[in-house]
Amino acid sequence: MLLVRSFLFQVYLYLSVLLASLLVVILAPFSYAIKFSIGRAWGQSMIWVGSKLCGLRFVVEGKENIPKKASVIMIRHSSVFEAYAQLVVFPKQTWIIKKELNWIPFFGWALNLLKAIPIDRSSGRTAVTQVIEKGQQRLEQGIWITIFPEGTRMKPGETKKYGISGAALAKVAGAQIVPVAHNAEDLWATGALQKWPGTIRFCIGRPIETSNHNPKEITENVKLWIETKMQSISRHHHKSK
Repeated sequence: MLLVRSFLFQVYLYLSVLLASLLVVILAPFSYAIKFSIGRAWGQSMIWVGSKLCGLRFVVEGKENIPKKASVIMIRHSSVFEAYAQLVVFPKQTWIIKKELNWIPFFGWALNLLKAIPIDRSSGRTAVTQVIEKGQQRLEQGIWITIFPEGTRMKPGETKKYGISGAALAKVAGAQIVPVAHNAEDLWATGALQKWPGTIRFCIGRPIETSNHNPKEITENVKLWIETKMQSISRHHHKSK
């Protein structure tokens, strides 16, 4: 029965993404705030439907750590969950995405209208330059930037080297970095249909200052906080160490 509920939730995910994308495209002439509100409403619906169908309870810890000024968010990426949960938790935002996502009809168009920053992850320094240039513009407009520092969704308990583009952007822009850890992978592993009931803890760390460190040091500080937090909240991380 749980597998059937998981399947229904997956169907809702695909249909609702299409509907939300269509709405954003239709509302293209309107303000960014209005278009982003569609994304936020979609995120809220995903959280609600996930709780009803699959028992995915959602708890946010550390809301008091969210700065007033637009900042760079760096989130552990291990499931689809955090991709929509962040929409509900943080102020209006956009994302660093792989350029291939822009090629998806409607969804890619919607991402473009929501000011997402597409990059070619294989282009190295050029990609970092794009993140800095366009990211600064977004931050100056009061739009937060979300980056998944590992660059792709990770399997439960796994991690990899963090990219420095988020730290480089924050350093140049004089912005803070807000680190986020969560245990969604315990209940919804990347690529898996099955979702297990339980509580997903979405933990927001204290903002990390960037003025007195270089991008490599900043990135290491972010990774240290996220990985340390994962040790205490994720059973997969606990077992893998």
